[in-house]
Amino acid sequence: MSLLRLSLVATVLAISVLLALTNPTTDQYLGFVQTELTKAIDRMDQSTPEQEGAVVKNIFLRHGKELLESVVRPHTLRQNWGLLSRFETTVLGNRVVVIGIGNQFIPVEGVDEAVMTLGRRIF
Repeated sequence: MSLLRLSLVATVLAISVLLALTNPTTDQYLGFVQTELTKAIDRMDQSTPEQEGAVVKNIFLRHGKELLESVVRPHTLRQNWGLLSRFETTVLGNRVVVIGIGNQFIPVEGVDEAVMTLGRRIF
């Protein structure tokens, strides 16, 4: 085996091990969802009366973890593919698909629709 092939195999192996070690968990996914919901609420605050926006934000900040644990976690399916994970959540009638790789999350489908539905239900 040539030195080039050996170094290529070693590099691919190292990257694979790194991705496997940084494959996101469901708890990390819930943290991502909480961050995205906070951003969405901040955006909604700009289009709603100040007092209503402050009330919604305050409720979410106080009870966000409970909301995620009771609504999002039970409706989330994680497919662990070793190097990455696929998270599928069905909430408020919307299907959300997110890929987690290297402790990063890449929304694939339904995130905007879920945020819009949440906004309509809150307000």
